Amino acid sequence: MQHDKVLILDFGSQYTQLIARRVRELNIYSEIHPFNKIPTDIESYKAVILSGSPNSVRGEDALHPELEHIRTKKPLLAVCYGAQYLAHFSGGEVAPSSTREYGRANLSYIKEDEVFFKNISEGSQVWMSHSDTIKSLPTHAVLIASTSDVTNAAYKIEGEETYAIQFHPEVYHSTDGKQLLQNFLVDIAGVHQDWTPDSFVEETVEAIQAKVGNDKVVLGLSGGVDSTVAAVLLNKAIGDNLYCIFVNNGLLRKNEFESVLKQYEGMGLNVKGVDASKRFLDALAGIEDPELKRKAIGNAFIEVFDDEAHKLTDVKWLAQGTIYPDVIESVSATGGPSATIKSHHNVGGLPDFMKLKIVEPLRAIFKDEVRRVGATLGIDPELLGRHPFPGPGLGIRILGDITAEKVRILQEVDAIFINGLKAWGLYDKVWQAGAMLLPVNSVGVMGDERTYEKCVALRAVESTDGMTADWVNLPYAFLQKTSNDIINKVKGVNRVVYDISSKPPATIEWE
Repeated sequence: MQHDKVLILDFGSQYTQLIARRVRELNIYSEIHPFNKIPTDIESYKAVILSGSPNSVRGEDALHPELEHIRTKKPLLAVCYGAQYLAHFSGGEVAPSSTREYGRANLSYIKEDEVFFKNISEGSQVWMSHSDTIKSLPTHAVLIASTSDVTNAAYKIEGEETYAIQFHPEVYHSTDGKQLLQNFLVDIAGVHQDWTPDSFVEETVEAIQAKVGNDKVVLGLSGGVDSTVAAVLLNKAIGDNLYCIFVNNGLLRKNEFESVLKQYEGMGLNVKGVDASKRFLDALAGIEDPELKRKAIGNAFIEVFDDEAHKLTDVKWLAQGTIYPDVIESVSATGGPSATIKSHHNVGGLPDFMKLKIVEPLRAIFKDEVRRVGATLGIDPELLGRHPFPGPGLGIRILGDITAEKVRILQEVDAIFINGLKAWGLYDKVWQAGAMLLPVNSVGVMGDERTYEKCVALRAVESTDGMTADWVNLPYAFLQKTSNDIINKVKGVNRVVYDISSKPPATIEWE
């Protein structure tokens, strides 16, 4: 089945991925492409959205998209930078803002009977994030919305299906942002809402069968949501030709190797457990740089998979649970101007010596979509509700070099924290939680003795996709008990702190 597609052109905004997610929430398939690498098959897209950008249209570094095959030919929504670009280079004027145009604002004027603002009332909250402002509208533009501080908050171009807004409908702070996107995509652009978990499963299974045929596939399981959903999808497509390997990299949570293997019993998957913890710890010895640690862990994974794949006959494919945020964060928004955040061990291909092709059934979807797909596949809700856990495991939660003793300490701390969240009924209210072992010793007193031991940081965040996150306001009583338990029960730790940083500007993990 061919789905209607929406093209999102990325100008480097931290919110570009959120636009894609909001569109997906409307059951509409969306793709992000760099503004300077517009797909040649533009006719296959039903509508186009221009993202925001940290750049200014007034600067020498202004980003110039080639819109001649889009404007007037496709319904176009220009967000923030896009709106200013259309104004500045089409007869309008953009100037530095004289008032602060960042944060919450409310619509003070909406043009009457404007379909773009259907079911949205004056007073609706929107989110501003720009230092420039549109002083005068472009040629043939009509004002359709204002806030008290921003007169030209939204406009449309007469004779075109072109709409432009100076606020961000994709962020949660814009309370009617999803409605606005629906008005544009469904009512104006006529996009069909047929991108669903059921359709994804059906089409992905068919695509895997067509791509892989009767070949054998090896998959590295982690026990997490992504690799589990990928495994069940592949199993549905190719059955006994899927060989799953669960590797103990020595950086898993306490007792996780045994518990995850037990978890997969009865799921119909062909799983082999491989304890390679010494191999990983040896590869990490003396390495402190976060990127080098990630690469060392990734290389060790590849070596283990290569060893295990050679024990199987005629394996031709390596399956991975790569999801869209991994790709975006690792490849700078598919080659566009967005900044690379960090390397992911399961993105970027394989070395020449490993003669396996890659299949990534989840590469196009976000974490929340993975969970919905998992539910469609009938996977246990408890497993689907499991917090994300980084591929490099505790390797990026131990700051500085990694030793077996540091892993032991952090495993004990993490177990107390996570089990405590479950016991207090807080686990399902948190998107991701974990503990970090800091390269800091601090003075403490235990009994009558002075101690000089490690400090650990606890982290718990709320999110839907990991692209943005807020720290969770955990109860003081819970934090107090957790801190006491850690200090009293984990030898080597005498101080516990709680991380109250949001993403952005901080990341969820510390490395």
